[in-house]
Amino acid sequence: MYSVSLRIVNHEAEAEDIMQESFLKAFKKIDTYRGEVSFGAWLKKIVVNRSLDHLKKKKVQFDEVNTRTAQLADDNETYTEVDVERIKGAIRLLPDSYRTILSLYLIEGYDHDEISEILGISNSASRTRYSRAKSRLKELLKGKEIFLYN
Repeated sequence: MYSVSLRIVNHEAEAEDIMQESFLKAFKKIDTYRGEVSFGAWLKKIVVNRSLDHLKKKKVQFDEVNTRTAQLADDNETYTEVDVERIKGAIRLLPDSYRTILSLYLIEGYDHDEISEILGISNSASRTRYSRAKSRLKELLKGKEIFLYN
């Protein structure tokens, strides 16, 4: 759960705080857990929502994107020999809104309908933001802008 939060907020201490808040909220709201999904999935949703709330407090804007201006060509390049740490470093350099959608879609497995509901944006804005995040990630991986973090 810590990793989920860290991928969204991109700051270790903030992710730790969010984890504490999430577990406290889960403990206080345990009576609302109905067993319709696994406990882990229920808790993960709390962590994701707390992390997103934290970003919103930092005034991260999830603006709607005009899909006409956002059509980006995918060059279908593949990266077969890219170091995992290099990818992690590139993801850390993405703007919060790009990193969030990339994490929710690729790593957490949410679909665009779920992401759009969580972030309060349209489905097309979620798809566009994801496409832009992928493009920006590719640019970063091609360039020399990657800084490795431990």
